[in-house]
Amino acid sequence: MNRTILSIITVFFLGSLLVPHAFAQFQGGGVDKDGSWYAGEGLKQGDFFSYSMCHVDYKECTNFELDMWIKGEKQVGSETKWLAEVAVFDGNKIIVGEMELGKIAPEPTGGSIELGQYRGAFKSSIAWLSAFATSDDSSGGKGPKEFRATSWGKIGNIGGEQVVPKAIETITVPAGTWETVQIGWKTGGITSKVWIVDDFPFPIQAKTYTHVSEGIPPTEYEFRLLDYKENVQESPIAQYTSTAQDLIDAGCEVNFDKEVSIKKPTKNFDYQIHVFYGPEDLVEGCPTQWLIKFISKYDDTEFLNQVQYDFLVVDNNLKPLRSIAQEDNRNFLYSPSGQAILDFTVKEKPGIAKYVVWVYGLAPEGIVPNTASDFVEIPVTIFAKDDIANVQEIPSWVKNNAGWWA
Repeated sequence: MNRTILSIITVFFLGSLLVPHAFAQFQGGGVDKDGSWYAGEGLKQGDFFSYSMCHVDYKECTNFELDMWIKGEKQVGSETKWLAEVAVFDGNKIIVGEMELGKIAPEPTGGSIELGQYRGAFKSSIAWLSAFATSDDSSGGKGPKEFRATSWGKIGNIGGEQVVPKAIETITVPAGTWETVQIGWKTGGITSKVWIVDDFPFPIQAKTYTHVSEGIPPTEYEFRLLDYKENVQESPIAQYTSTAQDLIDAGCEVNFDKEVSIKKPTKNFDYQIHVFYGPEDLVEGCPTQWLIKFISKYDDTEFLNQVQYDFLVVDNNLKPLRSIAQEDNRNFLYSPSGQAILDFTVKEKPGIAKYVVWVYGLAPEGIVPNTASDFVEIPVTIFAKDDIANVQEIPSWVKNNAGWWA
C-alpha cells in the first residue's frame, strides 16, 4: 500500500516536472516544408519592388511608399554591394536617391543623405530578418535558416521569445497571391508576424509590435508588397524628381532646423505642450516641420502615452479651418510615445495664423477617450514669398532682441 502511494506520488511529481518541457515544445516552431531562406535570397539586377510601409521610429509609423530598383553592382573598397535606385512617396513629398545593399545581408549601408531616415526604416523592417538569416554564416553572418527549424533565434529584449516558422499560408497582397511561410514571435503577449516566400529576397508582408511591459503594444513596423517585376532594364525611378528641388526653385527653404520653441499649458491645464518648429519664418506655400511633445502637467520629464490629438488652423471663434488629420484621411492623429513629428505645407495666407494643438485625450487607437478635450493655441506669423527675402536680410540678433523686448 505504501509502495503504491509512493508510486502515485512519484508519477505525479515527475509529471509536474515534465510540464515546462512540454511547454517549451509548444513554444518551438518549424513547418512541414523542405528548404531554407535568407534575407536577399534570389536578389538580382533588374528586380523592382514597391512597398507600402511604416516604422515606429519614423513619425510613429506614418505610412509611406518605397519603390526600389536593383540597378546593378557597386564596388565599395573590397566589398561588392548591390546599388539600388529608390523613390519614396511620403505624403506630398517625393524623395529620390540611391541605396547600397550588402550581399551577405541586404541591409542599406550607404547611399543618398536625403534617404537617411527611410533607409533606417527599411533596415529595421523589410530587411530586419537579416539579423537571423543571411546568405553566409562566415564573417559574422547567420547563414540560411531551415523552414523546419524549431527556432531561428531569440529576440534580444527582455521577455523576448523565439523567432520561429509558425505556419504555411497562402496570402494575397496587391502584388499578387503567394504561398508563404509565416515567421512569428511574441511581444508583450501579442504575436508579431512576417510572411516570407521561398527564393524571394524580401518578406512580402508584416505586422509587428513594440515590446511593452504593460498596456497595449503599439505597432513597431508594418508593410506589404504593392508590386514586383523582374528583369527591368530601364530605370523606373528616373521618371521622378525630388520635390525638394521644386521647392528650392519656388523660393522655399528646405534645409532648416526646428529653432522656434514654445511651451504652454493647455487651456484647462490638463496637459503641457512643448512645440518646436522650423523654419523660423513660415512662408505661404512652403514646407514646415513641427515636433510636438505631450507632457504631464505634474512632471516636465514625463511624456504622455497614447495621445489622440489633431493639429488645426482655427478662426477667431475657434472654428476649425483646417485639420491635418483630415488631410491624411484620418479622424485624429495618434502618438503612442507622446512625441510626434508633423510635416505639412503652409497653406495659410500672409498674416497671423492661429494654429491649435487639440488633445482629445489619452486612449489606445479605436477607443474613445473618457476625458474632456483640451487645447493650446499658437499664433504664428505667415509671410508671403515676396516678403520673406526682406525678412531674411534682417540679422538674426536684431530679430531676437526685438522679440525679447516685445
